[in-house]
Amino acid sequence: MVDIKHRNNTIADLIFQLRKERNLTYANLEKLTGLRRGVLHKIETGETKHPEFKTVKAIAPVLLVPYKKVIECYIEDENRVDTLLEILTEVITCEETVSLAPKVALRLLESPNNETEDSLERLFNFTQEMSGASLNVALFDVIIRYSRGHGIMVYLAKGMLQKYLIERLDLKRLEQTYQEGQEILHYTDFLSREEKITLYFKMGLHAHNTKNYTDCIKHCITGINLEDRETELKARAYLAMINSHSQLKQHDAVERCLDVFERFEYAFVSEAAKITRAITKARKKEYDIAIPLLRSHMNELSNNYKISIATELIEIYLQTKDMKSIAELLEKEREILPDNHEDPHTYYGVGVYYRQKGSYQLEIGLVHEGIQSFVLSMDAFGKINENKERDECMHQIFTYFSKSNKHFDLQYVRMLKKVYNI
Repeated sequence: MVDIKHRNNTIADLIFQLRKERNLTYANLEKLTGLRRGVLHKIETGETKHPEFKTVKAIAPVLLVPYKKVIECYIEDENRVDTLLEILTEVITCEETVSLAPKVALRLLESPNNETEDSLERLFNFTQEMSGASLNVALFDVIIRYSRGHGIMVYLAKGMLQKYLIERLDLKRLEQTYQEGQEILHYTDFLSREEKITLYFKMGLHAHNTKNYTDCIKHCITGINLEDRETELKARAYLAMINSHSQLKQHDAVERCLDVFERFEYAFVSEAAKITRAITKARKKEYDIAIPLLRSHMNELSNNYKISIATELIEIYLQTKDMKSIAELLEKEREILPDNHEDPHTYYGVGVYYRQKGSYQLEIGLVHEGIQSFVLSMDAFGKINENKERDECMHQIFTYFSKSNKHFDLQYVRMLKKVYNI
């Protein structure tokens, strides 16, 4: 590859220097590129100040010029928005997308040939139609920074919302992305009604997954007041709100919300309502009603709910010291555990299940097996950064050994160290 040290940052200078370094005449270049020598001469001398992008692309491989350098030089003097969008469309498919695409996007926004808001709208729509989370985030970042710097609040809000909707799916960054999502709440006046509904419902679900239960209820209620249709997202917001009321021990509120939730006509509603009513009875310590309901639901409901039913039953049995019932339940482990861990709620349920199993095993003297279960619990919690729950596992282990006066074997240290390293 030729060492590029051209005089200025223009396509004309780039072509001139590289042609000289390769000892190519216009005739040579014409033959190699298929472009007429007159066209080539006009580009190199600067007579053609804005050559077509396809023309420059034809010259670049012949001169062995790096693709990135061609793009960077070309966009330096390019102000045509359509051309910049054409370049952006191409660079998102190349290997150097991450570094090039934001540069082209920024140049598009800086173009004096177009109104700022029009350029922002075109780039925003272009980015929304793309697929590829990391690149979308990079382009929305360009929109956000440019909009903030130029006081274009509509696209600041829209860009932040779209970026949030992508990044909230990263299970490792749930707390961080929730905090970032809260900033958008200051800009809701600049969002459309549909965008506001999406934001409040997604923030409500996110708040539930990060255990910000009061926030969950607040966001969901705001979204419900805006949404006059019976959408699936609205139904899921009701379910998140119901679970949040349950976690806050607001059982009467749970049952009031359930009365509304059950009216939604979506496949997941009926089963979710049944299991929630049973769990509510358990939380109210109405075990004579809760246990038969939960046991019947274990056989009736789909696999999605088995982990929740199992953890609720085991919790009751641990409190009532019914070790025989726990043993019977654990025999069905293969039926209980989900095949796929698709969301934070599932990971959390698996973590609770193995922690309860570990508690039971330690209680009956199966120490090695109990530590193994706690390790599996900590691994599941680690997938969603539930460090508090992992610490609770460690606390239960150390409490057991301190009370039982058993020797804390080196093999247990290795097992726990391994899960923490992961």
